[in-house]
Amino acid sequence: MVKRTPVCREERVSEFIEDVRSYLPQDEHIIELADFLEAFSDFTRLKILLSLLNRELCTCDLSEITGLSASAVSHQLRVLRDKKLVKYRREGRNVFYSLDDEHVAAILSIALEHVGERRRLRM
Repeated sequence: MVKRTPVCREERVSEFIEDVRSYLPQDEHIIELADFLEAFSDFTRLKILLSLLNRELCTCDLSEITGLSASAVSHQLRVLRDKKLVKYRREGRNVFYSLDDEHVAAILSIALEHVGERRRLRM
């Protein structure tokens, strides 16, 4: 049996720890959140999402913007659709994509603002 060495030098009141735990979502929700946020960690998917931040685009447009084949872009769009980050509509043979809702746009905008702030602070 491994003996655990305390990390903190001061003893914490168990009520404090329980208080923090009570505000945490259930583990299943944290797993779902991690899966959701994973979509933002891929360069290509993030570039696609940022491209859709201000306008609806078709697969060919996104292929041109990303420099990837239409097939590669379609694969990434499928991942983004599965995670409910983008939606699509058909117009004849063309498929147009947009962000799923204003929450996705807000996440991207806040992330851009945060990265911009950090960049300014380093200067």
